[in-house]
Amino acid sequence: MNAFEKLNLNPQILKAIDEQGYTNPTKIQKKVIPLVLKNKDIIAASKSGTGKTATFVLPILEKMNQIVKPENHIPRTIIIVPTRELVDQISKNLSNYGKYLKIRHTKIQGGISKSIQLEKLSTGIDIIVATPGRLKELINEELIDISSVNTIVLDEADTMLELGFLEDIELLISKCAKKRQIMMFSATISQNIKKLAKEFLIDTVSVEVSNRRDTVTLIEHKAYKVDKKRKDELLAYLIKTSEFDQILVFVNQKETADELNNKLVSKKIKSATIHGDVEYKQRVKAIKDFRAKKVKVLIATDIAARGIDIKELPLVINYELPESTDDFTHRVGRTGRANNKGEVITLLTTTDYNRFTKIERDLKLSIKREVVDGFELKDRQPRQKQQVKKSLSEKKGKKVKKPSPKTGAKSKKTTKRDANRTFRK
Repeated sequence: MNAFEKLNLNPQILKAIDEQGYTNPTKIQKKVIPLVLKNKDIIAASKSGTGKTATFVLPILEKMNQIVKPENHIPRTIIIVPTRELVDQISKNLSNYGKYLKIRHTKIQGGISKSIQLEKLSTGIDIIVATPGRLKELINEELIDISSVNTIVLDEADTMLELGFLEDIELLISKCAKKRQIMMFSATISQNIKKLAKEFLIDTVSVEVSNRRDTVTLIEHKAYKVDKKRKDELLAYLIKTSEFDQILVFVNQKETADELNNKLVSKKIKSATIHGDVEYKQRVKAIKDFRAKKVKVLIATDIAARGIDIKELPLVINYELPESTDDFTHRVGRTGRANNKGEVITLLTTTDYNRFTKIERDLKLSIKREVVDGFELKDRQPRQKQQVKKSLSEKKGKKVKKPSPKTGAKSKKTTKRDANRTFRK
């Protein structure tokens, strides 16, 4: 028996799910799908790789199947995402799970001719998957009307707000039907998301299946310290000696991605890049080649990597440490997906140590920092604070009386005056 049957989904949807090889819903799916079917406004947070896309795609298809008639296809749902790659991924999910339904969907995104997109819309569409910029453009030009839309999904909501799409999103929501259901999905629930939810959502239900501080047991973390001048050399060494044939490498800047790609190619390593300045068609080809294992290494910036879904991706390398713990969480989430094991390697130079310590603390991780043989450190290392071991009583939070510095005997109760004198010293 397929456990998805308990979620009261249409047999045709269940058949499609079964064909995709899924038999058990994830935690986020179990909690959120029933709420979507009850038309609740939702804020849902769960790590990448936990099935967030199906969490909203499946119940939307279920609801649409009950109301859509063959002669009346009008936009009823918009799914807004930050990147074209995510548009493609969600569109693929709609096709896979809705293959036995008469629900029509289309993509609205940059990089594709407006006339082609408008022609598809003119045939009658039920679901629109879009990036906010292109959808806003078509609305402002009065080429599309979304006043019939009563279901709105904001996927990777935190990323869209970080990218400055707040005003676009506010405009898009205002153009939809007044009576509507809004769902916001993200890996984390930030203050920006809470603020947006307060503005538009009604009687909101928040679901946070896995806090960002939780560790992913399927992922093995490694950290290698390296001199700044030998970072490229170490990366190439790790790639060449790796047993894996798919490696996703993260950098912070577009320029770094291009420079690194040239260096890897010069070392006869098959690699490709994806970032905002790479044309959409080239990004699609790079991801396609990476999936097909025609290239071993895909170098990506954080934003461009949103929407990359590689089944059983074995290894992620942080060539550069991201600025925030949330970005680290998103990167890590590219591997260890759907109960498959994964590995994450982070390269650290002296300027990264403190930030990496903070990320470890935030995520409750303890990652051993190692040095690869042949890459012994020559850069001056910062002084490390020596950790003072605590007794078992102290770990449990019990107060321990300290011995007198002179005799080792139990000290007398310290007076306020004595404490002040000690503090001034």
